[in-house]
Amino acid sequence: MKKLFFAVLLISLATGCKKAKEVQEDLVIMAMTDGQWKVSSFTLNSTNITTDFTNYRFKYYSNRTVDAINNGTVEKNGTWEGNSSSMTISAGFTGAIYPLSLINGTWIITRNGWTYVEATQTNGTEVKTLRLDKV
Repeated sequence: MKKLFFAVLLISLATGCKKAKEVQEDLVIMAMTDGQWKVSSFTLNSTNITTDFTNYRFKYYSNRTVDAINNGTVEKNGTWEGNSSSMTISAGFTGAIYPLSLINGTWIITRNGWTYVEATQTNGTEVKTLRLDKV
């Protein structure tokens, strides 16, 4: 992903900031909407609960919607937003129950590439870490 940001920086210098931001956002959308994603790691206050997400896959769409697929069936539709400037991604599954409800909110991206995203979310004393991998 560092190569991607370097490419965006070069585009920014060549085309101006407004176009570079548009290109950067397009790249985020392209990366997220290409294929399905799975939760390969999830901790809640240092407790590993990854197995609670074993049967889930996520399909992101360019219209900023996302399907939570449980055992091959869409369980819940939600929304998502990626912000390359602030290095955040957010998800919203209204009315979701555990474990899907744990994904709601804004996440700070700590590492990423074309095929994975690692992020953290802190709410008060609750700390969550997440790794999504492209399937």
